[in-house]
Amino acid sequence: MRDPTYVSRDRIEAAREGRGFAASAAGLWLCGDLAGLALPCVAIVGTRAATAYGRRLARRFAADLGRSGCCIVSGLALGIDAAAHEGALEAGAPTIGVLGGGHHRFFPARNRELARQMVAAGGAVLSPYPPEWDPFRPQFLQRNGVVAALAEAVVVIEAPARSGALNTAGWAAGRVPVLAVPGDVDRKHVQGCLALIRDGATLARDAADVLEALGRLSPVPATPHPPTRDDAASSALLRALEDGATEFDELVTLSGVAPAAALAALALLELDGRIEAQGATRYSRVAAP
Repeated sequence: MRDPTYVSRDRIEAAREGRGFAASAAGLWLCGDLAGLALPCVAIVGTRAATAYGRRLARRFAADLGRSGCCIVSGLALGIDAAAHEGALEAGAPTIGVLGGGHHRFFPARNRELARQMVAAGGAVLSPYPPEWDPFRPQFLQRNGVVAALAEAVVVIEAPARSGALNTAGWAAGRVPVLAVPGDVDRKHVQGCLALIRDGATLARDAADVLEALGRLSPVPATPHPPTRDDAASSALLRALEDGATEFDELVTLSGVAPAAALAALALLELDGRIEAQGATRYSRVAAP
């Protein structure tokens, strides 16, 4: 990413075409383009420790909302945030991330490449902090306030009882619609979502529910996902994962698949929900429902 520039509150509000900016920040540091703020902005947030199911939901919500003309806003964290940004990119929609520290102290470092892709695709990475400002835990609460301030609706996907996503929902409550995706009552990953619904948040099943809350039309039909991959490389990788989570280098050795082909096949298998990444280089199979 190029060096960030400081943009005033007036410029942010102008980019939002007079819809205001409900945050205390006098301005923000910017890498990228603010054009996405002219669209209806939907914040999609949730736990960093997301399940494969939660990441698929976040990606699908973001992609469908993006195809329907929305800009996706989130916190560029691991888990649900990253999946939401990826879903928007998949749909060719602008997406905006807000950092909890300065751009030159990017956190989490693992999402730096994702941020670069967002900027390259016409989105933006914002921060209420100067470029050299270190990320500290309390600052992420202020970051959540900026995410909520940019949004016309907030969607919470997979949030435990104590979660930064609930803090974002708190910033938005009473100003814009807050929606939560339900889940099994005995799953700790969704206890925060269930509490939000109990306390008056709108239950969200899909992007159509979000668009209804925004007073907009139903989503553009998504392009059907390709069928599950059963090619030779994918089959060999799945067999190599039968004994449990495995590092990438060992997968290549066990499967006999070339590294480049293995990376491509693993990415498609993860999109299909058949495997999940555990860290940067470790993969495991996902149990069939």
